[in-house]
Amino acid sequence: MAVIISGKELSLQIRGEIGKESAEFEKKYGRLPGLAVIIVGENPASKVYVRNKHRACGECGMYSEVIELAEETTEEELLQVIDTLNERGDIDGILVQLPLPRHIKESVVINRISPEKDVDVFHPTNVGKLTTGNYTLAPCTPAGVIEMLVRSGVEIQGKKCVVVGRSNIVGKPLALLLLEKNGTVTICHSRTKNLKEECLEADILVAAIGKAKFITSDMVKPGAVVIDVGINRNEEGKLCGDVDYENVEPLCSYITPVPGGVGPMTITMLMKNTLLAAEERASKG
Repeated sequence: MAVIISGKELSLQIRGEIGKESAEFEKKYGRLPGLAVIIVGENPASKVYVRNKHRACGECGMYSEVIELAEETTEEELLQVIDTLNERGDIDGILVQLPLPRHIKESVVINRISPEKDVDVFHPTNVGKLTTGNYTLAPCTPAGVIEMLVRSGVEIQGKKCVVVGRSNIVGKPLALLLLEKNGTVTICHSRTKNLKEECLEADILVAAIGKAKFITSDMVKPGAVVIDVGINRNEEGKLCGDVDYENVEPLCSYITPVPGGVGPMTITMLMKNTLLAAEERASKG
């Protein structure tokens, strides 16, 4: 039977730690770390995510501001809001909830956020820092995965790590973070030949491909650590991951569930990034 790595439990623990550090920050600098979240339009899923982020700030003893803009907000109007937040001393992190309405270009918006306040870590400057290992902030989901492995006592050094998925949000940055922990990393994707064979070699297998139950038991080496980043809906409309959990779990040494695995860690690492950004900004005066 596998050890189930509960992102829910780890998140509670880490949020408690962040709460203490936020209180220390307030004592030292006379203000709370601050996060501003901008949402454009009425996307129901985005509204849920924003609400969860706002709630998490409260749990971590941080200041949180949600800026709701109408669907018809122009790109220029959104950029002006970002410019104002870039200048504000009480805001350490700025997050624009994606996806944006079609008439607004994501890359233009992401590039406008000051790199020191880019707590999603999407800005090209921060991506470059991550690539060279010279960074303070790491993208939230990949950072959450590393935190789960480390806190569960999983050794990454020298292990064969296979990441299935090459997105800019998860696959690529996670590969960099695993490399930094001295893992031997292979990135697989939809065009990989012999995908099954690649997966079977993995000591640590990360599924981040966005296809329900894509990783089946015949793709997993006995004793492997399996991290499921996917969030999908099955035929009955229930949440499920990229891993066929029922059949894979008996083979693993460690596994993350969906829901309750990587998901809660993503928002928790956003809180951590906000605190780190606040500390870095405050230390510069």
